[in-house]
Amino acid sequence: MSHIRPLDPTFPIGCQIELEASPVVLINLFTLDLADEPKFLEVWQDDAAFMKRQPGFISTQLHRAIGEKPTYLNYAVWESNAHFRAAFVHPEFRAKTSAYPSSAIASPHLFQKVAVAGICVA
Repeated sequence: MSHIRPLDPTFPIGCQIELEASPVVLINLFTLDLADEPKFLEVWQDDAAFMKRQPGFISTQLHRAIGEKPTYLNYAVWESNAHFRAAFVHPEFRAKTSAYPSSAIASPHLFQKVAVAGICVA
């Protein structure tokens, strides 16, 4: 990945992966140039296939924003932050990130589900 722009610059993904939490949801927002969209999708598919083979991976879903400008949101669920961390720092995954188009900017952040009475469960 050419560029990472944290959703919260005071607590970037490098800090988040150090915490212990279970389960976790990775939200990764990508912006890129329209001309780079086919390459982005090709590389993301390869990354997702790698992640899918990792212990603790549960699921992922890629969403494209409505409109002409390619903005994507990836939603990935992991059994634990320890599982995600192992995959995220894996040398094979780190090597793959350089294949993303230079216009691609990723904004990854980890979350946990929250229970709200009468609305949703954690």
